[in-house]
Amino acid sequence: MTTPKDKTATRRRFLKTAAVGAAATVAAPGIVSAQGPVSMRFQSTWPAKDIFHEYAQDYAKKVNDMTGGDLKIEVLPAGAVVPAFGLLDAVSKGTLDGGHGVLAYHYGKQTALALWGSGPAYAMDANMLLSWHKYGGGKELLAKLYASIGANVVSFPYGPMPTQPLGWFKKPITKAEDFQGLKFRTVGISIDVFTGLGAAVNALPGGEIVSAMDRGLLDSAEFNNASSDRVLGFPDVSKICMLQSFHQNAEQFEIMFNKAKYDGLPEKIKAIIANAAEAAGQDMAWKAIDRYSKDYEELQSKDKVKFYKTPDSILQKQLEIYDQVVEKKSAENPLFKEIVESQLAFAKRATQWEQDTVVNRRMAYNHYFGPNAKKKT
Repeated sequence: MTTPKDKTATRRRFLKTAAVGAAATVAAPGIVSAQGPVSMRFQSTWPAKDIFHEYAQDYAKKVNDMTGGDLKIEVLPAGAVVPAFGLLDAVSKGTLDGGHGVLAYHYGKQTALALWGSGPAYAMDANMLLSWHKYGGGKELLAKLYASIGANVVSFPYGPMPTQPLGWFKKPITKAEDFQGLKFRTVGISIDVFTGLGAAVNALPGGEIVSAMDRGLLDSAEFNNASSDRVLGFPDVSKICMLQSFHQNAEQFEIMFNKAKYDGLPEKIKAIIANAAEAAGQDMAWKAIDRYSKDYEELQSKDKVKFYKTPDSILQKQLEIYDQVVEKKSAENPLFKEIVESQLAFAKRATQWEQDTVVNRRMAYNHYFGPNAKKKT
């Protein structure tokens, strides 16, 4: 028989146990916090000296700063863990927590991935293509594409790039026939476009191009911009650069996370990751204008590079061949066709608005800086 004294003792033991449990519950967040910040190891697809690797580091710094150190991203250069073209597999498998590159580098996995920037983008520039991605259905289509190849990744396209040069050559390219038999480097759908022009195409990562040209494995090549091309050493193997092309008229970068790693993050950290991509993309665009224009000047004044505008006849031929490539790949790949149709619908509306609205700045440029401009005091 239980006495009142026994009941009192039992109640005291219960309260003591409950108090200990409550203390442990209160202490739990402190224990989690004591484990320290989440660390992620990223790799870019760029050499350490390239401005593109700098862009990757800029993004990581924004995330690290905005999370107050709760998430720390370390960015390694191309080849530190895997080759540049091995990034998607490495991130998907969890060998790397994430990476920085371009979607065209995954062309061998799924050709439709290169539609994010490899080609004329139906008269859109890179900023407009990113608008399609965020507001025109591109984001959902990209997730569908990655699911189709079993890629365990979360992708954030960002960072609109300016139109890329046609490339570096031994002599100026004056007509489409000049590409016949030319050993040329490019990536993505541009492989098919330049093959259609008659070139013998070799897809190489950025860090391997100049060495291949120096050894005669390539006659010519394209990479991206004045700053990257200059620091990678293109002026050491060529003094002729052709400007303007439709082969990569609207490319952007990609920030990629391993999906399992990303899904395990708190919602507030996920929000920072997404918003940091947009902030870094705008900052990159501003930095690119400053740095590319400086290096464009120095390529001419210091490196004695001669720049030529790509003839319109070649640009027109690129468009015609691209249409043939798209028709063929759309017939082979339903997802490719779905993305093309989505881009076309968005581009028709967006580019008409742009063409009707945005003033041609060439007139203002000529007024202030052209040969007949009045000298400013």
